[in-house]
Amino acid sequence: MPKHSRRYRELLEKFDLSRSYSPEEAVKLVKELATAKFDETIEAHLRTGVDPRHADQQVRGVVTLPHGTGRTVRILVFAGPDGTAVAEEAGADYVGGEELAQRIQQGWLDFDVVLATPDMMRVVGRLGRILGPRGLMPSPRAGTVVQPEDLPRVIQEVRKGRVEFRVDKTANIHAPIGKASFPPEHLLENFATLMEAIREARPEAVKGQYIRRVALAPTMGPGVKVDPNMALALTTE
Repeated sequence: MPKHSRRYRELLEKFDLSRSYSPEEAVKLVKELATAKFDETIEAHLRTGVDPRHADQQVRGVVTLPHGTGRTVRILVFAGPDGTAVAEEAGADYVGGEELAQRIQQGWLDFDVVLATPDMMRVVGRLGRILGPRGLMPSPRAGTVVQPEDLPRVIQEVRKGRVEFRVDKTANIHAPIGKASFPPEHLLENFATLMEAIREARPEAVKGQYIRRVALAPTMGPGVKVDPNMALALTTE
């Protein structure tokens, strides 16, 4: 059994571990549990009922949180001649081609999001073993393979709080919904926006319960269970 710090054990005494809270209650409680000396990220963790071994049961999508994530995002863009100037003008942190691929192959990973224009996928394809496990590999399905004329829009969305979610090999989904310093109503609206997107991304092949467990947790604190039915019913309307 892992040993937790005294601070962590004290946080566990602030709520009922066996109870599933409403989204509103969980958001307020998880803010109280974020007592670290930095502005902790609040994350949503979901246990799904899909079987990720099957291609027709993949859950993946992109959503722009209305109040952002609170994170400073470093954007790398692989762009050809038609997209380089556009990406630089739009505010990408790193723009290039072969030279960036070589740096990544040598171990450089100081970026958070990777975008690519279609003509550069021949270069990016070589980086699959490096970027793929880190969730950074550009793909049309995730909206990170972008036509040059769409780069300004996508870069702006990423800056504002564009979040990619996907089911992992253990059938779980993890995604940030903001910072502990956010007002409760902003966290709740971000959470609702994420849940709407996950609800819409339900694969047709999934039978039975789609979302089995939901929890909200700060970076350095315990998770608070959220009633999965109430979470899945959240709406921003």
